[in-house]
Amino acid sequence: MQPDPGDPAVAAVGAPLRVADVAIFYGERSGGIRTYLEAKAAFAARTRAFEHHLVVPGREGKGDAHRHEQRSLRLAASNGYRLPLGGSGLEATLRMLRPDVVLLHDPYWTPRHASSVAHELGAAVVAVHHSSASLHAAGLPGPQGVYAHALRRWYRRAYGDVDAVMSVVDTEIDARRPATLRLRLGLDPAFAPRPEVKRGDHVLYVGRISREKGLRELLEAAAASVEPWSLVLLGTGPARDALRDRARQLGLGDRIRFDPYVHDRDALARAYAGARCVALPGAHETFGLAALEAAACGAPVVTADVTPSATLCEEFVETFAAGNAADLLRAIEQARRRTPDLRAAAALASRHDWDALLRAELDDMWNLVGRRSSQALTTLEMSGA
Repeated sequence: MQPDPGDPAVAAVGAPLRVADVAIFYGERSGGIRTYLEAKAAFAARTRAFEHHLVVPGREGKGDAHRHEQRSLRLAASNGYRLPLGGSGLEATLRMLRPDVVLLHDPYWTPRHASSVAHELGAAVVAVHHSSASLHAAGLPGPQGVYAHALRRWYRRAYGDVDAVMSVVDTEIDARRPATLRLRLGLDPAFAPRPEVKRGDHVLYVGRISREKGLRELLEAAAASVEPWSLVLLGTGPARDALRDRARQLGLGDRIRFDPYVHDRDALARAYAGARCVALPGAHETFGLAALEAAACGAPVVTADVTPSATLCEEFVETFAAGNAADLLRAIEQARRRTPDLRAAAALASRHDWDALLRAELDDMWNLVGRRSSQALTTLEMSGA
């Protein structure tokens, strides 16, 4: 939907729409958030359908006209994540940019203050719910129930002043408000069938090597398998050493291999296509983009029955009961017997083109700005101004 020049919202903000994405978890080796933001920035630069700005922790003064890095500290044992030093730089950047829409991609970077500043500037604010309290709690040692309760209280305060919540999952339990906007995640053109790649016999995991990703259950499934297939874990993260120890305890020996993170999408697509199947064993995935990427490359996929992307992977997916290593093994054994349909994989890839998804998101942003503008005009009229 193109903006109507006669619409009061368009007259108020002008065209194109100015959008600012604010994200802490934009690391050098991070997953879905970085993929989404890079696709969005590339789409805006290529089409000029809107003016895009990315605000992230980094080195103060670094970046360019559309990427604004804020003073921060690098975190150890992470995927390149950085911790911003306060919110003053974020506030100054928002005041400089004067965006029409601000999307907050986590609830940790002074969200209530950022929302207040954005509203003062006349912008609409969207909380983008990429993760969940249960996912973060699962990544911490100790009483997960206590952590989840505390995190939900934090989410509810952080999301209290925003104009909308965007997500692919139910946000009521964490935020006590529904997601009224759909978070759309697409596929890079690199993720497509690779008929020239020989399919191996190994099971592949791609993602962060951390305790909340279900990798202990994946090791248990491998150890319980009658067939001695090999397991490749592709990624980085704080649980690598602990998983190596656990693999030795389970007698996996030479059956398991830890490979480094692959940033190049063409190389990653070839890795997907070369696996017998791709497993995402986590019980708390808030989308599971790797499952969709793998399916588009023609690889059979195994993921938990609660993973949102499972419904999009169609005939390529085998699901299992989240947290159940025995059922995970059953799903892996079934996926390993599958023969990939490369024509269906190509059709799946074409249905998740980033351009179409981002145009739909832009429509949502225009509608949100229009509603906020109408509400502001109504308030002015009622006040007699």
